[in-house]
Amino acid sequence: MIEFKLDPKSGVPFYRQIIDQIRYGVASGRLKVGEQLPTVRALAVQLKVNLNTVNKAYKELEIQSVLETQQGTGTFIGPVSVQIPDSERQNKLANICAEFYSIASSYGFSIEEMINELKKVKEVSHEFK
Repeated sequence: MIEFKLDPKSGVPFYRQIIDQIRYGVASGRLKVGEQLPTVRALAVQLKVNLNTVNKAYKELEIQSVLETQQGTGTFIGPVSVQIPDSERQNKLANICAEFYSIASSYGFSIEEMINELKKVKEVSHEFK
């Protein structure tokens, strides 16, 4: 299961962020076929957004066959293969890095400090997997 996180400062609508996180989760293998997602209500409460926001994201992903909803049972990852084009992946990484750099440099951190901290974060995150 992935941990959903929304960024209100990104300018990307919340429903689009949910869609992207699910697509990237499937493409990376972190979300497996048949894996159950939180209910619309549960995810809306968790993310502190309107039910319609999550519902819109789930519905769009159902149309793309990424998700399957079974009445009374829940929403599951569908059997479709999701491929994220390299250009889209690179664009997403560039946007994340630009935002990270902008925030960190505004606090006076050097690139070397940022790289060292990213390496530490990577080590700590691997310890918990």
